[in-house]
Amino acid sequence: MKCLVVGAALATALPQTMIWESVSAASVKAEQASSVQQLEGTILQAMLARNELLTFTYSGDMRDFQKQLQNTINRAMESDPYVNFILKTYTFNYTGTSKGVDVAIRMNFRESKAQSDYVDNTVQDVLSNIITNDMTDHEKVKAIHDWVVLNLKYDVPQQKYTAYEGVTTGSTVCQGYSLLTYRMLERAGIENRIVQGVAGGQDHTWNLVLLDGQWYHLDTTWDDPVPDRANVVNTSYYLLTDDELSQDHTWVHKYPAASTSYQQTLAGLIAEGGSRTDAYQKLYDDLKYASYGDSAPKSAREILELTRQAVLNGQSTVSFLYQGTERKLVQDLTPLYQLGIRNLNYQYTLVPSTGNLRVSITWTR
Repeated sequence: MKCLVVGAALATALPQTMIWESVSAASVKAEQASSVQQLEGTILQAMLARNELLTFTYSGDMRDFQKQLQNTINRAMESDPYVNFILKTYTFNYTGTSKGVDVAIRMNFRESKAQSDYVDNTVQDVLSNIITNDMTDHEKVKAIHDWVVLNLKYDVPQQKYTAYEGVTTGSTVCQGYSLLTYRMLERAGIENRIVQGVAGGQDHTWNLVLLDGQWYHLDTTWDDPVPDRANVVNTSYYLLTDDELSQDHTWVHKYPAASTSYQQTLAGLIAEGGSRTDAYQKLYDDLKYASYGDSAPKSAREILELTRQAVLNGQSTVSFLYQGTERKLVQDLTPLYQLGIRNLNYQYTLVPSTGNLRVSITWTR
């Protein structure tokens, strides 16, 4: 399974009397912070600038200062999802003075400011090519999802964790996928978050996307085949509900509920009519929702015939609704090899209301 994420930044409070050696890395000195709100803003700005050393004097409320400082650092970090997942570690020390507390925070980032700027510039260039002014947000999400899947491949050695490594080398783990997806959606004006959880028995991250007031799960990592296959985009993990995704994903924090079926959302938009009906219908067709209707194949023979037609049409993927268990599905897929195909892969999600499996299979010739 494709899932590896490095946990949130490790925090360490150094002994109050510890003195660091001189630091040549990027640093900033803020003269004074007199409130928790001002302190949080100062720390966040240093994080956004990727400053590795921040020093300042704090003259506000001193009660339980160590806990207060650590909580403030965490709030600053968590207020920006991108920073939250590229800040590797931080340490701090402080010394009481007649004017307050002299504080020094040292931070270690997975991306430098220059590298994050490179990601931003790349994102802007890509968006200018794949997004047009007449697109709906629904179309923008699909365009971004497909670009990420087509232009990244999973880093099987699991050594690349950032969006920067993704755009410069073409490979990264789930953390890099979700960071790049986050930045592209954000720059396209679409609110989203990075979700931290577990999938396939390993730590994992993906995105939570807000469309027309409804939240949906989007996992670009799990929609990218491994090994990577040119021009193949899966959509098994495209804009799912909590119930749909929870079949093989769990999340470790509280996030906005995703309770609306995206298939039903698109069907409703199509039924409303209007100038964007064709665009919504195209999305519905591209996501192969029609394949999940009552006429979908439900036996090995029907799956074989559906796949045979796809092969004759030069296709390398097909999706359908399946009534049965995963074990039976594997048995029913075995006859497909008589079509001369190789590297047969399948993905599925459970349709909670029916217990059916929404299946997508891919192959090579």
